[in-house]
Amino acid sequence: MSYAAAYQRTLTETENPRQIERRLMARVTGDLERHLPQFTAAADLRARLEVLANGLGQAIWENQRLWLNFVSDLSEPENALPPQLRAGLISIGLWVERHSQQVLRGMADPRPLVEVNQNIVNGLAGIGTSPRIAEEA
Repeated sequence: MSYAAAYQRTLTETENPRQIERRLMARVTGDLERHLPQFTAAADLRARLEVLANGLGQAIWENQRLWLNFVSDLSEPENALPPQLRAGLISIGLWVERHSQQVLRGMADPRPLVEVNQNIVNGLAGIGTSPRIAEEA
């Protein structure tokens, strides 16, 4: 067994699903955040598309893939979360997909994706949502 496989097995044996989801979401969010300064500083569409080609696009794709997995799991009848919470998270996942497509075209800011993810990470850690999100709800 490789070290990577042994490490992965240890993680799955010591982390509960919520901790795994939090760790994955935090990693993806960090990848998105790393590209925000360049995207924000981009003067025009061409410059934004260059930032996307240099790593932000990959980070957005990974975020979409993670949310797609969440939505798929939330859609399963045996998912133990309350129906109202499941529906809300599915709605967020659908929004993430739509907004991501706009960002990938260079037409939208990726910061809202980071903010949503940070609130999910905080929720999975048992920390409340940010005041801004709470005010909008």
